[in-house]
Amino acid sequence: MPTSLRFYRDVLGFEIVQSAGDKDTDTADWVWIRLGGADLMLNTAFEADDRPDKPEIGRHVSHSDTGLYFDCPDVDAAYEHLRARGVVLKPPRIASYGMRQLYVTDPDGYSICFQSKPEAAAAARP
Repeated sequence: MPTSLRFYRDVLGFEIVQSAGDKDTDTADWVWIRLGGADLMLNTAFEADDRPDKPEIGRHVSHSDTGLYFDCPDVDAAYEHLRARGVVLKPPRIASYGMRQLYVTDPDGYSICFQSKPEAAAAARP
């Protein structure tokens, strides 16, 4: 949880809405976070008493087929925001169906795409 929460909160800019019980938010079993109109629940795979000392690599790899897509009115600003926080990623691109998209992978291996609607993407083209 600490690594994922730092990524979503400190890098992406999500705010904490609520977390499990009285626990320290960084080590809670679940944390409800929000960015703009997007709510997301982060939940640990294991309860605290059953949590392994190190992440299981197989679990991380199995997440690569799952993606979260967020509407993002300014994909280029999101790109600059992430780069300023040390995230290494490719510049935004326009998909064949017109969406301007920016991809990043979270600490657990999930793909995240920030994208703008075709009309916003067309306006952003040089």
